[in-house]
Amino acid sequence: MNRSDAILERLFGLHPKKIDLSLGRIERLLDRLGRPQHRLPPVIHVAGTNGKGSVIAFLRAMLEADGKAVHVYTSPHLAYFHERIRLGSRDGGALVGEEALVDALLECERVNEGETITHFEITTAAAFHLFAENPADYLLLEVGLGGRFDATNVINRPLASVITPVSFDHQQFLGDTLAEITHQKSGILKPGVPAIIARQTDEALAVIERDADAVGAPLSISGRDWQVHEERGRLVYQDIHDGEGGLLDLPPPRLQGRYQYENAATAIATLRYALQMRLPAQTLADGLRNAEWPARLQRLDVPVLMKAAPAGTDLWLDGSHNAGGAAVLAQAMGELEEQLSRPLHIVIGMLHVKDAASYLVKFEGLAQSVTAIPVPGEDSGFPPEDLAEIALSLGFPARAAASLEEALAALPREPAPRILICGSLYLAGHILRTYGLAPAP
Repeated sequence: MNRSDAILERLFGLHPKKIDLSLGRIERLLDRLGRPQHRLPPVIHVAGTNGKGSVIAFLRAMLEADGKAVHVYTSPHLAYFHERIRLGSRDGGALVGEEALVDALLECERVNEGETITHFEITTAAAFHLFAENPADYLLLEVGLGGRFDATNVINRPLASVITPVSFDHQQFLGDTLAEITHQKSGILKPGVPAIIARQTDEALAVIERDADAVGAPLSISGRDWQVHEERGRLVYQDIHDGEGGLLDLPPPRLQGRYQYENAATAIATLRYALQMRLPAQTLADGLRNAEWPARLQRLDVPVLMKAAPAGTDLWLDGSHNAGGAAVLAQAMGELEEQLSRPLHIVIGMLHVKDAASYLVKFEGLAQSVTAIPVPGEDSGFPPEDLAEIALSLGFPARAAASLEEALAALPREPAPRILICGSLYLAGHILRTYGLAPAP
């Protein structure tokens, strides 16, 4: 166990709840730290339900291809907490080191003086402290939950705001309707700060436009101000910028799935509309080729798992866990089926606060079976038997298994299947950590 692990575990004891959306506690702590949020590099603030991490991955890769130093703050982590904080430099930067993380956490713990604060709030303050002490050209800042009362929303004047597609998730904190959820996401919009809006449902877009008008935030909207499509395997982006037409013919994104074309276009639009950066096509192309974001339609070739699975298995991992994420994931599975037909089998682990039925129903007509497994180390996970019952109620052949290896070994051997492991970022992180796919800090 790293020293930081013990500190992080101790910080959970500062608040009786894991999530308690508010800005007052973190503002108090940041004041005691000398207000590092006012000494950050220019901030690109990203909210939304799905696609936030991918958009940030594309933005980082494109800005770094242009020689910029880019800090990044994302959550949750997959395998190690250090993944949340990336310190930028002109040579690409690196995840925060153990010693620097320990020093920042201890300083925040010291000045907090034992007062009530959530784990996410105090660790976000630690990240801001680190970002303020290390120069960079930009900070890519991902909202933790919602937006309006998220701890990251203490940034009063970001360089740009970005809202990725909004759908249902975390209703117990954000509201039961799409309008209520969207209103929380649009809380990151600021007066006079340009906002880039990815493709939305009509209902969500109406809320964003209303909230933007109320605060005076200028919008650039997918489908209105720019568009993207795939043409002969290429990404074709087009916008109208400063009265001039912009047409870019680019290579496909490195990240798998056609939905990544929209995420990549959102990143390009952020650079062009919000940052006023018309980067050379070659720089954008380099960014598309270099972007990395683990556990988002990630192909696995792990000897232990391949040995357990049927011979010739096509094995994929994805951390999506809500209906919106399942929809784009099912679309990607359909695209793979068009390229090479194989029977699709789903292996799923999920936290019980998630809507498993709404997730699984997106795979109707695609998946031939569902195998439910536990999420290791998570007491809040669905018991596999309960998750299998939900799958059965939707008409899927379904069973429960005690482990991933057991699930893989029990699947039909012929024809060679396509297996999708999905349903939880915590499950994805466990797999990456267990099988050495996430380097230890």
